[in-house]
Amino acid sequence: MSDAYILVVDDEPDIRMLLRDVLEDEGYQVALAGSVAEAKAQRRSRRPDAILLDVWMPDGDGISLLKEWQEDEGAMCPVVMISGHGNVESAVDATRLGAYDFIEKPLTIDKLLITLNNALEAARLQRENTGLRRQAAPVTDPVGSSAVMVNLRDQVQRMAQHDTWVLITGEPGAGKQTFARMLHARSARRESPFIVVSVGSMSGDEAVAELFGSEQGERVRYGLLEQASGGVLYLDEVAEMDLQTQARLLHALDTGRITRIGGDQPISVNVRVVAATQHDLGEAVEQGLFREDLYYRLNVLPLNVPPLREHAEDIPELLDYHMRQLHQQEGLPQRTFQRPALECLQQYPWPGNVRELRNLVQRLMILGSGDEITRDEVDRTLSGQPRRVEEENAEGVVTIPDLPLREAREQFEREYLMQQLERSEGNMTRLAERVGLERTHLYRKFKALGIDPRRVKSDG
Repeated sequence: MSDAYILVVDDEPDIRMLLRDVLEDEGYQVALAGSVAEAKAQRRSRRPDAILLDVWMPDGDGISLLKEWQEDEGAMCPVVMISGHGNVESAVDATRLGAYDFIEKPLTIDKLLITLNNALEAARLQRENTGLRRQAAPVTDPVGSSAVMVNLRDQVQRMAQHDTWVLITGEPGAGKQTFARMLHARSARRESPFIVVSVGSMSGDEAVAELFGSEQGERVRYGLLEQASGGVLYLDEVAEMDLQTQARLLHALDTGRITRIGGDQPISVNVRVVAATQHDLGEAVEQGLFREDLYYRLNVLPLNVPPLREHAEDIPELLDYHMRQLHQQEGLPQRTFQRPALECLQQYPWPGNVRELRNLVQRLMILGSGDEITRDEVDRTLSGQPRRVEEENAEGVVTIPDLPLREAREQFEREYLMQQLERSEGNMTRLAERVGLERTHLYRKFKALGIDPRRVKSDG
């Protein structure tokens, strides 16, 4: 990450100048601070990618400053402490507070550059791992050998060579975010962040705070635009963004500058916007629900991801892919589909698209038994019914789960909530209204049942 922005904080002018010259020769952008006050001002004016922080300064100490910064909201950048001989113990304490590493004075330039590069790489991997936990599978090219998928991957490859905004359309679960991540991975911004903004889960005020950040006294909260600077801002379901936020976002991205809520200093940002929606934005413009200027700015490079039913020949490959991924990630037992089961799935319309397919594979691996998956098991799973046995009573035949009461109840709740989440298109607010639970209670229920809602609603 040779174009990373580094903040050097040290009270010795000679060291500051030396580090600036060395880092700039390596291609880094550098800001300098000789005191705690200057460090706070520099960090407030622009979010660094990494900080080199001295322990002792004339108006305070680096450890207290590090602790203060760790309490701020927004992604914390890596901090490398710079320590004199007598301050090693303090520097070790700083690593316990979250510092990446410490370097002892007198400085060895080779060691400093290696440590800094490792810190930046660790931060990149942490962002990537955070992104992976929000997905169903690692970042890979969209799966499928059909002509439709080959053509889409070719389009994305060509789009990745340009820095223009992109609008991805398609039904829920069709794989819009997967294509967006492929675009990012093939672009010149691939080493920089890919930040997801779940527009549908935020109100207008929340959206502004999340996107632009805020300042309150000494505390700074970096918004998603600053966190995405240099990389990609992925607007998930952009059609649900309110008009006021649309206007503020468009102005910020056109000018390349934002102002945090509560702040008065403009801050430079440089992001590529990739937006996604299941709705017709042209129709939303006609209805006055979406800004026309933002629509035309987004629609320079449109990409439509077709529903799974329009490339059903990819279903066997997708089933195999997700079976292998779930086995590797979660240790679930691999199984094979009998031919009648496979034929049934190829004829199924898949209203939830690739997301629904993956969820079905996961259920078959968790709830099923035996090495092979039968047509009957697929039918029961598609209908949302668990494994059952028949018992007769005076009024006829009743089907009940062949499980203890507690397990049967948990199985029903798990299946019920996963289906309702799919029907709510991954929107937690709509899900809470649909099932009649407060969002806080809903998240607790998910945790108790072992459901990760981010996995269920990924591949949008």
